[in-house]
Amino acid sequence: MPTRPTDIIVVGAGIIGCAIAAEFGRRGASVQLVDERPAGMGATQASAGVLAPYIEASAASPLLDLGVRSLALFDDFIARTVSASGLAVQYHRTGTLDVALQDGAMEKLRATAALLASRDVAAELVDGHAARAEEPHLTHDVAGGLLIPSHGFVSAGDLVRALAVSARRHGTQVIEGGRVVRIMPDGGDMLVVTERGTLTGNAVVLAAGSWSGQLDIAGIAARVPVRPVRGQLLRLAWTGAALRRSTWSERCYLVPWDDGDVLVGATVEEAGFDERATVAGVRDLLEAVCELTPHAWTAGFSGARVGLRPGTPDDLPIIGASRVQPNLFYATGHYRNGILLAPLTAELVADAMLDGKMDPALASVSPQRFGEL
Repeated sequence: MPTRPTDIIVVGAGIIGCAIAAEFGRRGASVQLVDERPAGMGATQASAGVLAPYIEASAASPLLDLGVRSLALFDDFIARTVSASGLAVQYHRTGTLDVALQDGAMEKLRATAALLASRDVAAELVDGHAARAEEPHLTHDVAGGLLIPSHGFVSAGDLVRALAVSARRHGTQVIEGGRVVRIMPDGGDMLVVTERGTLTGNAVVLAAGSWSGQLDIAGIAARVPVRPVRGQLLRLAWTGAALRRSTWSERCYLVPWDDGDVLVGATVEEAGFDERATVAGVRDLLEAVCELTPHAWTAGFSGARVGLRPGTPDDLPIIGASRVQPNLFYATGHYRNGILLAPLTAELVADAMLDGKMDPALASVSPQRFGEL
């Protein structure tokens, strides 16, 4: 940013946009948050809220370090959001159990366990008998598992609602029903043109998720390379003893809620902007959860939700200032990690835009890795 902006327009009211707006407001900036839909009704509505950076740990990807940093912020992030909003947010750090149903899958868990040991992260590799002792609902065919106590989950719906209220209480103007069609400079300001009118600010944050690449930005020929990846999520009315923690297999994951329901996710589908729940998606998830926990056959079916997760060519988010329009800042492309990365993203964006502090982590997620954006 060339100068410290005082009036900022955040385009997109998903978890990332709401977290950024709340952080800006907390630091005293004037904010307008605009979206065609109510807060959290994009990809966020179909998120299980799993906070598990080590499940798919890869030392070769910057995503691991970003996730670990963001997870470390979560206790304070939740406490601050609950205090500012006055709303309850379901949040638990009860760990995860990553399960292998075949001996071959245990090799992957052993590799993850070795990586975590090299980083002094507490984790326990267990055999099939011990895995069932930790989670009695598991199939008798389980080969083993990996317990990671530092993991947890948060209700994505609770969190995005609380962030939106927190942002409002800090003075943010939330504009719903305003589909953004164009972003353009106007002298030293930036204009955001919506179907309901034009907004003016000193700077714009583009946090529109899967729709980020659909917006026309004056002076930038290339569109930000974000595509929608459909994810279907089931909600089951569980019966009997509750699951003890979030549980993963190669085909699905389960998240137990306080009300007794269990979330089952999630498909990964290249289906464009098609937001339908499908027979195939629901069937595949039901088969996967019943393979992992046969007790799921007794559960009630409460419904399915669909979200379009913003994928990028390298599966990393895009966070940083535009080189072409210096008053435009990207915060998009978080794919399946929007909930996990929300507190860190908000901090990185606010530090850069308000304080001129460019965190070294921004180098790995810079828009410029995709050209002149």
